[in-house]
Amino acid sequence: MEDKEILIGKYKVKVLRDGCIGAGSCIAVSPAVFKLDENNKAVFVDGAADEAENILMAAQSCPTKAIVVTDTETGKQVWPD
Repeated sequence: MEDKEILIGKYKVKVLRDGCIGAGSCIAVSPAVFKLDENNKAVFVDGAADEAENILMAAQSCPTKAIVVTDTETGKQVWPD
C-alpha cells in the first residue's frame, strides 16, 4: 500500500507507511484523524478532522517521524523540521 496524504484545515498530512512501526502514539493524541489498519500501520480515519494543534502533536509523538505535516498556506514542511 502506498503512502497517503490528506488535507485537514491548513495542513497537508502524510503518513510514511515504511516508517510506521504501529506504536499508536498518533492515535492516542488524535483518534479523530488516525487509526491502525490490518497491517498495524497508521492510516487516516474516514472524514478525518481535528484541531491543527492536535494534528501537529500527533505527528510529533511518532517515534519514527513517519508523519509529515506541511503548511498549505506557506508550503513549508512543519514536521519533521
